Amino acid sequence: MPLRLLGFIIILVVFLLFITLNLDNRCDIRFWVNDTAILHQVPVYITAFSAFVAGMFCAFPIMFLVHFKKKKREKDSPENRGVESKKNRGKFRHRDGEEGTP
Repeated sequence: MPLRLLGFIIILVVFLLFITLNLDNRCDIRFWVNDTAILHQVPVYITAFSAFVAGMFCAFPIMFLVHFKKKKREKDSPENRGVESKKNRGKFRHRDGEEGTP
């Protein structure tokens, strides 16, 4: 836990250093090819952080898809087919597929 806190503090210091070094740097942002949507004189650190946040939002669906595919693969794996579930605990299956009690 202390290492995680130390890492978080180091990351915050790096962010603050980046912001203080780029306070005077500004840029223009164009959203379309023509000049209909332009933001003038936007600080560089706001541009960088907004691009980072947009990348995280794009990564969320991919992360969830990978997670659910992994869960499904683990559920359908041959090792788990013989494992009893909570629902079927205490019951046995006949060869013809019928359930019964011991």
